[in-house]
Amino acid sequence: MDETSRSDPPGPAPTTQLVQANSATRALNILGDRWTLMILYLAFQRVRRFDEFQSRIGLARSLLIDRLRRLHAVGIFSKVRYQERPARDEYRLSEMGLDLYSLALSIIRWEKRWFYDPANPAHHLKHDCGKVFTPEFRCGCCRGLVSPRDVYVVEGPGAAFEPSPPPRAQRRSIVPAGDLNQGNPMLDRAFQVLGDRWTSHVIASAFMGRRRFNDFQNALGVAPNILSDRLTRLVDLGVLRRELYQQRPDRWEYRLTDEGRDLYPLIAELNRWGDRWLATNGPPLITHHRVCGHELEPLVTCDQCGQEASVLNVTPG
Repeated sequence: MDETSRSDPPGPAPTTQLVQANSATRALNILGDRWTLMILYLAFQRVRRFDEFQSRIGLARSLLIDRLRRLHAVGIFSKVRYQERPARDEYRLSEMGLDLYSLALSIIRWEKRWFYDPANPAHHLKHDCGKVFTPEFRCGCCRGLVSPRDVYVVEGPGAAFEPSPPPRAQRRSIVPAGDLNQGNPMLDRAFQVLGDRWTSHVIASAFMGRRRFNDFQNALGVAPNILSDRLTRLVDLGVLRRELYQQRPDRWEYRLTDEGRDLYPLIAELNRWGDRWLATNGPPLITHHRVCGHELEPLVTCDQCGQEASVLNVTPG
């Protein structure tokens, strides 16, 4: 079934709920969409023109116009005129957009570690040390590898409560495995996990220590039917596992699996990007690295030479 024919089941009328401000959540409200992730993935491969985006993704013209317009409006793309008659523009990544490259590397890292595909060019990135590499997530202060157990979070100057994300008019970007990308060697599994806003929000919330249905609902302000659907999907995908904590009636906790915990670099990069570009009053939450005691400065490096990996020194495989 094509994803554009699927929609979330109807739920109760939305109400405004205040939730704790979180930079990763703000970032996901912009980026947590399958088509948006695909567009950004291609933009880092120097795709700039509408027709090329459309031919590479196979996306309906109206949906592509919508996503490009949104990315331009928020400042991730700038438009550069390359033809006057008729007027045509290229979509080029701004500084804000280029700053998402470490997030892109973190997505590639996760998929390569868990779903390696030798035919996928994204799994053969080359660092300027000359070697094919897998990105690593490190602390910029001590250069040590970072896992979710190595950090703790405290409130920052931007700590506040804000309205929960409003429902979107478009239908959700979930498709069955096998239908995704129509054979395009993109990041299929990662887009299944991250290419839907509420699914991504649930993952981010799990890294904040939430495990029970009511905890997720209170933190996200999401309708119960949508939350139930996304939790079930993440269990099916192997990112969460269910553990019974009460009988009569049965109640379950949802805990991150090893595969799920390995998504931490993505969440940390979303938080870093959101702190920089979306936190006008300062970071709502500040992450500290337990090992060195400093505030965490996320750093994505090459696992072969240990040096930083960036848009300037990485080439496609």
